[in-house]
This record gives sequence, structure tokens and C-alpha cells, in this order.
Amino acid sequence: MIRFDHVSKRYPGGKEALTNVNFELDQSEMVFLTGHSGAGKSTLMKLIIMMERPSQGQVFVQGVNLNRLGRRHIPDIRRNVGVVFQNHQLLFDRSVFDNVALPLTISGYQPREIGRRVRAALSKVGLADKEKHYPVTLSGGEQQRVGIARAVVNKPPLLLADEPTGNLDPGLSEEIMNLFQQFNQVGVAVMIASHDLVLVKAMGHRQIILSGGRLET
Repeated sequence: MIRFDHVSKRYPGGKEALTNVNFELDQSEMVFLTGHSGAGKSTLMKLIIMMERPSQGQVFVQGVNLNRLGRRHIPDIRRNVGVVFQNHQLLFDRSVFDNVALPLTISGYQPREIGRRVRAALSKVGLADKEKHYPVTLSGGEQQRVGIARAVVNKPPLLLADEPTGNLDPGLSEEIMNLFQQFNQVGVAVMIASHDLVLVKAMGHRQIILSGGRLET
């Protein structure tokens, strides 16, 4: 599903965010990306969705070498990757339904299909009764669930989550992690960046550990 082959990323000014990173994420696998703040976790995820390009090495997603893709192919890659952010990035002037529908609307789906997929995604995250609500009326945990529904509404084979429980209490954090596990159990590959090592250990999945931009072995 994902392969990093001797990948390094150096930002303008000389900051080395990643150094000679090698790893693979198998289809239908769930892994946790851990490490201290500034270890390179967010940079690694940005390379997968082509928000950044590697300075050296090659990144493969579903067998495609991202280094060989031009700008016009970036939307094609991103359509196959659901992304969940720590701060939700919801549109507060739109309803829950419209927030979740956004990727489908951009992709040109017909209204009937949009309605079917949005309601299915909201049902999966336990928010079937909230589609007409606005994000400001929801709790932090519910807002994160809306973000997850939006990430999976396209039925992507790969789901990335960058500190998805960073602002949640332990009980809600466990609920959100269990949601990711449910998606993984139906065949979605999942990578979660998290600093909550107690919760990560309890989940029992493989860890990819970064320290100073390098993989710990």
C-alpha cells in the first residue's frame, strides 16, 4: 500500500525533517506512527498525499511512484487517501451533511449518490441523527467523528490520521481509535500519527517510531 525507499526531506534553510526512511505499510494493515514533537511524523504524511515532495528517495502509494507524477495527477492520488486532522478542519458555516459531502461534491457525484454515501458514513461514526446540525453545536468528539466520516465517504483504500485524539479526553480517544480499527477490519489500510503511547500500546498494532527524522529500529 505504502513504501518509502531511502526517503529524505530537507526544507529550505537546511532543516532535515526526514533522513533515509525505509518502511512498508501492507494492504489492510493498521500502524501507528509515533515519536516526539518535531520527529517528522507530519512531514511523512504530507509526502504520502503529495503536499510535499522528497528531497531524496522514492515514495510509492498503491504501487505508484509519486516522484514520477506531475501536478495534474495529485487529485487522483488524494481521492484514494482519506485524511483526518487533529483540528477537524470543518466548515462551520455548513451543516454536518454538507461537510461530509464536500469530497463527493468536488468529485462530481450526483446528488442521490451523495446523499446515500453521506448518510452511510455518518451512520458508521454514530452521527446519523446529526446531519442537519452545524459543527459549532457538536462536542469535540462529535466534530472529530464528522472529520472521520468526511475522510471515509469516498471509500478510500488508505486512511491517514494526524494526531486525531490530541484534543480529546482518554475515553473519547479510545472511542475514536476503535472507530479506526473498525475501518481497518473491513480492509482499509490505516496509519495514525499519535503521541499517546499508552493508548497506542493498548491498541496492539505495529509502531513506526521516528526520532529526529530517522526511524528507530
